[in-house]
Amino acid sequence: MKKLLLSTFVLAALSISSCSKDDSSDPVAVTCNDGIQNGDETGVDCGGSCEPCAVEGQKDGIINSQDDPDLDASDLKGNVTADVRLTNDTVWILSGPLSVKEGATLSIDAGTTIKAVAGGTNVYVVIEQGAKINAVGTADAPIRFTSNAANPRSGDWGGIIIIGKAPLSGGGTATTEVVDLTYGGTVENDNSGVMKYVEASYTGARINGDKEFNGITFYGVGNETVIENLAVFYCDDDAYEWFGGTVNVKNLIAVNIKDDMFDWTQGWTGTAKNLYGLRESHFTAITEDPRGLEGDGNLDGNSPGDTGQSNPTIDGLVLINGSIIEMADMIKVRRGSGLTLTNAYVAFANEDAKASDFIDLQDGKGNANGSLVNISIVGNSSTGLDISDVKSTENAVIEVTDGTTPTVSRDLFNWTAYDFE
Repeated sequence: MKKLLLSTFVLAALSISSCSKDDSSDPVAVTCNDGIQNGDETGVDCGGSCEPCAVEGQKDGIINSQDDPDLDASDLKGNVTADVRLTNDTVWILSGPLSVKEGATLSIDAGTTIKAVAGGTNVYVVIEQGAKINAVGTADAPIRFTSNAANPRSGDWGGIIIIGKAPLSGGGTATTEVVDLTYGGTVENDNSGVMKYVEASYTGARINGDKEFNGITFYGVGNETVIENLAVFYCDDDAYEWFGGTVNVKNLIAVNIKDDMFDWTQGWTGTAKNLYGLRESHFTAITEDPRGLEGDGNLDGNSPGDTGQSNPTIDGLVLINGSIIEMADMIKVRRGSGLTLTNAYVAFANEDAKASDFIDLQDGKGNANGSLVNISIVGNSSTGLDISDVKSTENAVIEVTDGTTPTVSRDLFNWTAYDFE
């Protein structure tokens, strides 16, 4: 018995010592149960599984305090599990996924610049369900996300994803398109934080033809979230996309977007005020069907019987195509979506610009919900836009007038320092 007891104490002591930092300068390699060989800086088998053993001062991919070594301005990535702040006294280099977990808040000082390594789909920021972002820039000191590449281009990095618990069409929850996280629920007034005066450039990395990041994506975001004064420049997919939710937005600009400027699906029922979308004359990126507005009632038109389909209200919209690349539609609403649109203006910027359709409410997988469509819009025929090119659907109300005065002031976006053509 004494011999057995002694062996137990010896084994226990060895187990404890193997899970602490070794006194020597060189890590001791230990083979875990799964066959992986780990040194003491990454952890060893501590009872049936190979769990990481924390070592003070070393990175472990988890940011759990402001002093955590993973909160590294030169190499920013990891899982944020506590309230942390990105300060404006340095340029932060986003080198991988930065995932803010439930219960944590990521704060970003006004005037902060975050440069993303051109790593494609593995570089992005996501605010998960139950987490918050507190990114409050100002007109004089906006927050800027951009590419760190010497010659930046659209698709250099993923973008910004906000995930909430607000309702989706058909109810329940779903899994995000690009990072496999849960979104949606029943909390209409869910609060994912604040974003004001934030710019995101060179976003939209593509996984494949069906899955891609947008500039800024709202997944089931609730109406207690504050979204105002955002800008997306040079995105390889959509500038902004709403997957369900009730979030309200204000003063959004999208410039030189390869696919859709403003896109919604799966039951978005929020409001938008002052949306401005523009393609410049030199922007010649090609995609299958770029649009100014694209609105679906249910996800991909695959659930036409869903309750609670998209029905946003937009007050103030400008869409201008100056590119020689033809846009599919300036406004496309389909697949059960409604839309109340007022103070809208659509134009071409030069005689070479064109679009297949001005307004189209028809689609092979379901037309717009005409009883919920009420559009009042100014089309500028002097720019070559065919304002009679309207494909309507039953019960829809569409009032088109000819005019030359945009309905959203460019001055709202002076904070971006963008030089309008």
